[in-house]
Amino acid sequence: MDNTEQIIITTQGLTKRYGEKCAVNGLDLSIRKGEIFGLLGPNGAGKTTTILMLLGLTEPSEGTASICGIDCTRDPVSVKRIVGYMPDNVGFYSDLTGRENLRFTGRLNGLSGKELDERVDSLLDRVGMTDAADQKASTYSKGMRQRLGIADVLMKDPQIIIMDEPTLGIDPEGMRELLILMRKLSKEDGRTLLISSHQLYQIQQICDRVGIFVSGSLIACGEISELGKQIQQETHYSLELETTPSDIELLNEIVKQPGVEHVSKEGKQFIIESVADLRENLTAFLGSRGYKILHLHQRGGDLDEIYRLYFERAEQQDEKTRGPHGSL
Repeated sequence: MDNTEQIIITTQGLTKRYGEKCAVNGLDLSIRKGEIFGLLGPNGAGKTTTILMLLGLTEPSEGTASICGIDCTRDPVSVKRIVGYMPDNVGFYSDLTGRENLRFTGRLNGLSGKELDERVDSLLDRVGMTDAADQKASTYSKGMRQRLGIADVLMKDPQIIIMDEPTLGIDPEGMRELLILMRKLSKEDGRTLLISSHQLYQIQQICDRVGIFVSGSLIACGEISELGKQIQQETHYSLELETTPSDIELLNEIVKQPGVEHVSKEGKQFIIESVADLRENLTAFLGSRGYKILHLHQRGGDLDEIYRLYFERAEQQDEKTRGPHGSL
């Protein structure tokens, strides 16, 4: 079996209840070795609770979770040896320098002497913190703290890295540097990354697959392109088109095209609703009639759009389940 096909994190029926509230509801999830998996959802969706169960920091009410074949609940110590965790607010000793903080973590993980010094220097270089290594942690920006947090996690050389909202509150340049680093951890090192986030645009840039989490339930899982195609098939296609010239004659011609259900106009753009992907046929038709295409975009392929549609569907299903008076 190829490394990319090896399942390294598995949950089966994973459930966590707090009294009457179900924070995580029957989660079945498989994450492959070396991939970046995004667990996406709003605050309160159950993402952090799922992470805590994977780390063995809270016990599930039902179901199981395992990492590299190790039961997360029964043997959390072994899990912690191979998993690095970076919370949403990385904590450092503010009166120590970045280097001193890493040395402290290294000693906690059994490193000392030359091995410790070399590991610290290597990781500071890798996360781009060498020049700031001897400044106190209290002087660091949020982006610098996140990069130091990754170095801190890497001190024990984990196979799996779990990050909770790693991109929150970071400026654009810090975001770019962090995303590049996260991608390298997966593609160059072969590490597995599980990223919990509600910042969809940033996560879309680096994730191999995503899981959409709403009200404790995983409602969709797969590659972004796959989820986009599924949404299009279920909700029909919506195409944005802007041409020159843009006239009533063109509108009349578009309406006649096979598969077109409805055409409307938003500003200078035609919005074409159809039962199939019309881009190829429409492009050929417009070219043959002398129209110049200024804009052509199939809606539904972006993660924000996919998430919105799945989220709306989940809310509609929840309303149906609860009935007109909000009761189950």
